[in-house]
Amino acid sequence: MAPTEHQLSDTLLDRLPDGWEASAPDSGDAPEIAALLRRHEHRGRGWAGSGEDDVLIEVSARGYITRENVILRDAEGELRGWASAHDRAAGRMLLVVVVDPRLDEADRETSDRVAGVLFGWADEAARRVGQERGLDVQQIDSGAFADDQRQHGWLEQAGFTKVRTWWQMSRPVTPEEASLDEGDDYGPREGVTIRLVERQGTGMPSEEDLRIVHDVLESAFEDHFNSHEETFDEFVSRLREDPGHRWDHWWIAEVDGEDGTAEPAGALVAAVIDGEDGRPVGSYVEYIGVLANARGRGVAKSLLATVIGDAARRGRDRVGLEVDADSPTGADGLYTSMGWATRYVTQSWHKDVPVA
Repeated sequence: MAPTEHQLSDTLLDRLPDGWEASAPDSGDAPEIAALLRRHEHRGRGWAGSGEDDVLIEVSARGYITRENVILRDAEGELRGWASAHDRAAGRMLLVVVVDPRLDEADRETSDRVAGVLFGWADEAARRVGQERGLDVQQIDSGAFADDQRQHGWLEQAGFTKVRTWWQMSRPVTPEEASLDEGDDYGPREGVTIRLVERQGTGMPSEEDLRIVHDVLESAFEDHFNSHEETFDEFVSRLREDPGHRWDHWWIAEVDGEDGTAEPAGALVAAVIDGEDGRPVGSYVEYIGVLANARGRGVAKSLLATVIGDAARRGRDRVGLEVDADSPTGADGLYTSMGWATRYVTQSWHKDVPVA
């Protein structure tokens, strides 16, 4: 979709307050959108963590390959609302809806109206995405901070149902952890080898290793909540878009097979996260997965020890990750035992939109 097209139907345009305008943003709007997003985060979580680079993923020319966006400006031209729809995988569309919290101070009725327009746009985007995918039903997956009652109310009004709770966890890292050994409490486990994905002469990673990571993660998560199969190209392209992406943050875990050769057993993909208030940057675990036949052998603990040690060697002060609070696997027990603690809580809200 071209960035100049907002694809807001006439019905939704008629619901906007007098003098308001809708448009599709481009990279030039990123500073204003980032400021809007930070106000939203301050209200819903108590502090802001997003920056302009995060918004550019959504509204850059490259982002529009898999995303649609719309922004709403009031009669004075001030940015008041933003929605982004990301065709993440077949059957799953991620949705971000942000309404300026300052509207509530002047006119809650207007903020409710703006939210209704943005969620209505999301339904229309879901039908377009579903048609392109050849689906009968398109799922919309949207998130909210656990304490953001305003967002919860809008999601319910738009027909969404809360389906999951997520703990956003963080662990401090000390310089002494730069050389974790097998004998350490948090060190790698005996019989498990962790290696970075191989790099070619050009500096690009080996496609064979990237496919190993993709295959391991797809297999490890196939029975997890709301798992939707993602093609190799979708997976790699999406992660490369992340401003925190680094090829030297992709690891493969191997164990000895029955014939004595090393076999892939797990994988971890991490990213760089910006510091807050001048603090050093941290690392963030985007994915960690272990194959079913390798569980119980310390593979996950070895991968986590690797990312902790890597962060310490780079002078970072923490490692973050997300864990499913409703998962029956008990993964949170491992994270807690290794020093992670919940920093804040988020929720997933879903809606199924008929495509026809």
